[in-house]
Amino acid sequence: MTAPNDRIRRSLRQRLQSLQEAGVQQLPRTGGKLAPTSSLAPLAATQAVSADDRRPIPAGLVAEQPLIQAEMESSAAPVRSAAATLEVLQLEVAGCTRCVELARTRTQTVFGVGNPRARLCFMGEAPGADEDRLGEPFVGRAGQLLNKILEACRLRREDVYILNTLKCRPPGNRNPAPDEAANCRRFLDRQLELIEPEFICCLGAIAAQNLLATTESIGRLRGRVHAYGAFKVVCTYHPAYLLRNPSAKKQTWDDMKLLMREMGTPVD
Repeated sequence: MTAPNDRIRRSLRQRLQSLQEAGVQQLPRTGGKLAPTSSLAPLAATQAVSADDRRPIPAGLVAEQPLIQAEMESSAAPVRSAAATLEVLQLEVAGCTRCVELARTRTQTVFGVGNPRARLCFMGEAPGADEDRLGEPFVGRAGQLLNKILEACRLRREDVYILNTLKCRPPGNRNPAPDEAANCRRFLDRQLELIEPEFICCLGAIAAQNLLATTESIGRLRGRVHAYGAFKVVCTYHPAYLLRNPSAKKQTWDDMKLLMREMGTPVD
């Protein structure tokens, strides 16, 4: 057994045990089957093999091989998270290092905030500097404008759920790269599944294009209701864009009125 393999096995064992302690009950395997974490029991009792140890691998390690394979496969390609609760999912997000640059430069991950049973989710593209510092989405100037939009709709932040496509801040507030959005999609999809909103409001082109898998501009996407699975989706301009282009506030207000009518709570 070579030293690199020893390190891989120890790293995998530690990660699997950490997931189990966090409450993760299942791990993805090839073909969509799931491995229960009860199979993790032999890992704690297994002794590490030194680089110079040439003895046969203990029989207890045989049971470990499918889990190691599953973990390596899940590291190679994103799959949907199986987290049972938002709290467990948040722990998974906090430990994610799939995007090497983002994991290295972030202060912390930014998961989401609000009512975990909200009918309506507001989704932006990625955290900014203030969000990265405080760990909460939409807390800077754009967040203050979003609060005003909510108030005009007779809503509060506690009534809705606010999240981003990406859970880490891209350096310099650049746009998320396609592979970064793909890496984070496993968390976004599970987050929406656990919240089960009826409506999603995409704030800005990047959030809308990522969720709806389209290249249409926000100008073409706004003003109508889209279907995304069981969710109804309304797209509008990002509050940061409105700060730079105040004339677009009228169109955004039209989009909010459309959204409120669909929700059965029309506003003037």
